[in-house]
Amino acid sequence: MIEFISANFVPLMFGGLLVFLLIGFPVAFSLSATGLFFGLIGMEVGLFPDNLFQALPLRVFGIMQNDTLLAIPFFTLMGIILERSRMAEDLLETVAQVFGPVRGGLAVAVVLVGALLAATTGVVAAAVISMGLISLPIMLRYGYNRTIATGTITASGTLAQALPPSLVLIVLADQLGRSVGDMYAGALIPGLLLVGLYLTFIAAVALLKPDWVPALPLEARIYSEPNGSSGHRSLLLLLLACGAAAYGWSQIHDSMMAQWIGRENPAATDEVFILSATVGSVLALALALLNRLFRLGLLSRLAEQVTFVLIPPLVLIFLVLGTIFLGIATPTEGGAMGALGALIMAGSRKRLSFELLQQALENTTKLAIFVLFILIGSTVFSFTFNAADGHIWVEHLFDKLPGGQIGFLIFVNALVFVLGMFIDFFEIAFIIIPLLAPVAEKMGIDLIWFGIIIAMNLQTSFLTPPFGFALFYLRSVAARNDYTDQITKQRIPAVTTAQIYKGSIAFIILQLLMVAAIIAFPGMVTGSLGEKVKVDESAVTDMLNNMPDMENTEEGEASQEGMGTEPAAEGEAAPAEEAAAEDDPAKALLDAVKEDKK
Repeated sequence: MIEFISANFVPLMFGGLLVFLLIGFPVAFSLSATGLFFGLIGMEVGLFPDNLFQALPLRVFGIMQNDTLLAIPFFTLMGIILERSRMAEDLLETVAQVFGPVRGGLAVAVVLVGALLAATTGVVAAAVISMGLISLPIMLRYGYNRTIATGTITASGTLAQALPPSLVLIVLADQLGRSVGDMYAGALIPGLLLVGLYLTFIAAVALLKPDWVPALPLEARIYSEPNGSSGHRSLLLLLLACGAAAYGWSQIHDSMMAQWIGRENPAATDEVFILSATVGSVLALALALLNRLFRLGLLSRLAEQVTFVLIPPLVLIFLVLGTIFLGIATPTEGGAMGALGALIMAGSRKRLSFELLQQALENTTKLAIFVLFILIGSTVFSFTFNAADGHIWVEHLFDKLPGGQIGFLIFVNALVFVLGMFIDFFEIAFIIIPLLAPVAEKMGIDLIWFGIIIAMNLQTSFLTPPFGFALFYLRSVAARNDYTDQITKQRIPAVTTAQIYKGSIAFIILQLLMVAAIIAFPGMVTGSLGEKVKVDESAVTDMLNNMPDMENTEEGEASQEGMGTEPAAEGEAAPAEEAAAEDDPAKALLDAVKEDKK
């Protein structure tokens, strides 16, 4: 029996974890219980020393002191404050008025608002429930196809997984041992491309099946000018002016950064994009404020409404991400600034109350505790797992996979996709990623690239039946029974669960296509991270030769020669010289540079 346990310790440990999960034990405590239980068994059968868990308290304290994880409650608080202050309602109503006159305009508005909510709230439940309550009745009222309507809402809500500042990216960065800022920079382009893919799909539906996505009727358009015009021309002119200002800034960005922070290297594309968008957004807000303050009448009602509703959250997003990309603020500091900005925005709209703040703080605390307990549990599990050389066992599982890196990535994504149907993304991040990351790094896979692929795949976990959380969130707010619409007085049939499930299929395919594109074109992720710093060997040599310690060494050698010390025989090194060579950090640095150049 002891020999069987020793030979199959790691598979038995996985089986024990599965048993705990199947009986309904909470994940955090399942991980802890499995790690402690099998650790004790390992000590009894002689696999581990009796002091196996002696360093475990230090690991737990290390988790509690992790500054990176402090960003999670800050971004959560920011999102809850903005969501509870009814920002989603204002955005959906305003953006729907902008795009409503064209076929598919409501669906386009849902995607764009979903992307904006993803970058502000970062909470899938809040985005899906808000859009399900507000936009789904409007879509059904004006004859939208039910699968398109439900699929657009659930898919747009899950953008919170892929677009920074995403909580998933923070957790993945911590588990992969990489910078959160690099994860945000790497995720920006794939996230925006996924939004573009959604919009392209809706445009294709509008062309091929126009009856599925009708335009808003005239009586549903609430913003119009005294002369009867819609005000879109004024909005377009404002957009062009701000776009021109953003483009102008992009041309002088590097020179301005050189003056302000003394940086000589050219900025990354994502940094230039974020800062340019910030300049354009601030200009739009300033023009709208001047127009209203001095009653200039230069902007239409629609242009003013769009500016005052859309620009403040955009500026908040750009400032948070911009300071992180510039290196001015850490993700934790950026999250704190975002939470403060959300409080200011809610207060400026007179929607900040003590009750709202209390609810936001309670929910933030619950989520932070939830994440920390799962992380502590996964640490206990991995403590025993690594002590049993489980990481080597996992590496051997992938030894004979065909295809090298691509074969490994395809297998891992298939595994994550299937697991996402049954367990939460936090659990996947804390259980699976620590096992796979060492294997990926050993295979030469860039861990930022690997993390973005996993994050994009985890997004599908919210849409895959039967346990996709976004599907459940929409099911909880969609009409279960037939009802009479208050505006049209028509009888609207209930939304069935099958329609919600069916609506997610097309968007799951789109997300998997994006995962495949990231695997095929890693430059989408790594291209925005900037080039690695190259070391000039000659410059390092000159610097080391001019160091005071080196000069003293040369003087010492000269004095020894003057005293008549016999040099070592040719081909031999004196013992003192050998010791100096081994302990000399300058020589070690030079050797490392030469090895790197090879």
